[in-house]
Amino acid sequence: MFVFSVVCFCLLIIAYCQLPMFGKLPEKWSLERIHNSPNWSDGHFHNKTETPIVIKNSLGTMISFLFKKEENLKPPKPLPNIKTDLKKIDKKENVIVWFGHSSYFFQIHGKRILVDPLFSEVSSPVLFFPKAFDGSNIYRPEDMPEIDYLIITHDHWDHLDYKTIKALKGKVKHVVCPLGVGASIKLWGFTEKEVDETDWGDSVDYGEDLVVRCLPSRHFSGRGFLRNKTLWASFLIHTNDFKIYIGGDSGYGEHFAEIESQFGPMDIALLDSGQHNQNWKYIHMMTDEVVKAARDLKTKVLVPAHICKLSLAYHAWNEPLKELSELMKKEKFSMLVPFIGEKIDLNKMTQIQPNWWKNLER
Repeated sequence: MFVFSVVCFCLLIIAYCQLPMFGKLPEKWSLERIHNSPNWSDGHFHNKTETPIVIKNSLGTMISFLFKKEENLKPPKPLPNIKTDLKKIDKKENVIVWFGHSSYFFQIHGKRILVDPLFSEVSSPVLFFPKAFDGSNIYRPEDMPEIDYLIITHDHWDHLDYKTIKALKGKVKHVVCPLGVGASIKLWGFTEKEVDETDWGDSVDYGEDLVVRCLPSRHFSGRGFLRNKTLWASFLIHTNDFKIYIGGDSGYGEHFAEIESQFGPMDIALLDSGQHNQNWKYIHMMTDEVVKAARDLKTKVLVPAHICKLSLAYHAWNEPLKELSELMKKEKFSMLVPFIGEKIDLNKMTQIQPNWWKNLER
């Protein structure tokens, strides 16, 4: 009876993993490019430097995270926000709007760009965890205007959200993503012509002074049991007026200095700043490494990402912001953490209420 129950349970898991939300492995139309990529060998993609991602006692770590009572993992009250009407932003304005975590809207020279949109209440195959913080999920796909370019940094659930992508179909003209990720996006309703898959070092010139460059990050990929069958990446939005670096999920590495060496100092760097832990320090940056990466990129403005929406690690929800604000006292570049939904002028990079999270401290 026990063996029968175990077999049935395994079959249920296998069946569950066939649902569309799990995406799809790379298809024939992209396999040739994948197999010819310098970042592919031994049947999977690799980081530029050795990157351990095996969490010690991973099952125990997950159980501990689900049931251990840690203090201040979530804000004590709803996060402050501003519901900007994105459809009414003048096309002449150059702006950035943060949706929490690693989701952003840009309007640059009249072009609208959406990055890693996450508009679901939950971002995982487990339907009750992790849940978005109160006040962090004020936008829905229907709030988006027509999007010229959708950038996806990798296929993890909190960056490639099934329900969001499905709902955005019909509003997005082009999708830019790393190699292999296009198979899932195509499964969810987009055509091959609408998806530009890119390898590290590739650039897509969309004309009218807009180039999107695919660059390295230090992370991993996979929506199910298989890892690293698709690529992960950072991206550079490059115009004559702006160099905006989207770091995606990434541990610290030499790639930050190499990117600056190739493309020069950044105007803005959106860097992975939260959900870190010593157990997985090579795939997410610890706070001091965020500052090192910003220095390497020689950015004018640091915008912390991967925070203020989900609790995916043991640290307090505001710990990265408190630590970064202390470290920033010694730095020449500035840090900007807007309200969720706040419209920020890219030419001025000022916000309504700096250090707003301090008002939510216990």
